Amino acid sequence: MIFSFTIYSGHCKKLAPEYEAAAEVLSKNDPPIALAKVDATQEKTLAERFGIQGFPTLFWFKNGVKSEYTGGRSKDTIVQWVLKKSGPPSTLVTCDALKEKTDDKDIKFLIAYFGPEDNTLYTEAHVAYANAEDKIIFVHADLACQEGYGLSGDAKIVFFRNFEEQVNPYTGGPDKDSLMSFVKPLMVPTVFEFSEDEIEAIFGNQQNTAILFRDPADKDAEFMTTFAEAAKTHKGKILFSYSGVTEGIQERLAEFMGVTKDDLPVLRIIMPADMKKFQYPSPVKEITVESVGTYIQDVIDGKVKPFLKSEKPVDNSGKALTVIVGENFNDIVKDPTKDVLVKYYAPWCGHCKKLAPIWDELAENYKDNENIVIAKFDATANEAEGVEIRGYPTLIFYPKDNKAGVDYSGERELQNFKDWLADNSPVLKGGSGEHDAAEL
Repeated sequence: MIFSFTIYSGHCKKLAPEYEAAAEVLSKNDPPIALAKVDATQEKTLAERFGIQGFPTLFWFKNGVKSEYTGGRSKDTIVQWVLKKSGPPSTLVTCDALKEKTDDKDIKFLIAYFGPEDNTLYTEAHVAYANAEDKIIFVHADLACQEGYGLSGDAKIVFFRNFEEQVNPYTGGPDKDSLMSFVKPLMVPTVFEFSEDEIEAIFGNQQNTAILFRDPADKDAEFMTTFAEAAKTHKGKILFSYSGVTEGIQERLAEFMGVTKDDLPVLRIIMPADMKKFQYPSPVKEITVESVGTYIQDVIDGKVKPFLKSEKPVDNSGKALTVIVGENFNDIVKDPTKDVLVKYYAPWCGHCKKLAPIWDELAENYKDNENIVIAKFDATANEAEGVEIRGYPTLIFYPKDNKAGVDYSGERELQNFKDWLADNSPVLKGGSGEHDAAEL
């Protein structure tokens, strides 16, 4: 049974119809599987008992044992996850029962093994993958059952899906990783619109993806047709998706990828393993199947520099506090004649706002020393190569003799910063400028 802890929030309201539709499907299962919901505003004691912090929160209970729900938020993904969790890793089925499952449009993904259970393809690939995957139903059947799908020969594994090519025979080796590599790209259509259901396919499974950002009014544009043709031609190299920039999860994706409405249409590639982003260099309206394929291969081969988000540089002349953006990061921070202390911040961050007046005062203190730079960098709108910010504010000092950077983790009052710089700044320790260590 799944329990959903909800309140009347936007996310809960969005989940509600999908959750109810999944409950309807699962109630007809043999045996029936129950989905339940709890209004956390009414059942506060129960919500506290399970440590509910956000909404909706979903838990799976089997034989009274609670575990986290890790599936999707659509009817199909909920049904698939629950059916998988309700039984053994792989279920023995008859040919007729398998036909019912492969014809069932509510089952999005199914992997079937045909053959004896002592085969390594079954034990080392099929079962091993079944134990590691929650979003796919795994079954096994007699070898003769494959004939119903136009297949023949020795034991084999087949990936079934309810869209595009429904029957996909596996031809790889008898191991889990090879089977997984074969299946993962097939879990999305050849070209798909980015949505919450595809987050796992791209970022969870760390699959490289070409994303074409376009205005919805261009859905039938010629470049969209070309993009779809490129997806078919170059299928297997990378995933192909498209997105807008103004609605829900697509807006957040666009912000992350550094795409604005003024950029449309634009083609970007994301490599989730290291979160590198790349931008197609030519106008999207001029793409060809061949040019897209060449660019994708160049990105895969490491021939293309990553795209880094950047605001437009500002004129810092005469200002105590230096504003750094992605475009001029190396020019300012990597200057071998200067010590640079950078505050990486987010505009919405409360701790950043509290630090701001102190940071301004610190900058004023060194404004007459051209070799001491106190700077700020909006890490939500800018990126720099080799910089990965995991919390706000992050303070990093780049002395003139160590541009790899040194984390500042001390107290955050003005005098703390001044004392720390007096001890750690090569410029101040060398007596360069008006503000040397003796003055502090």
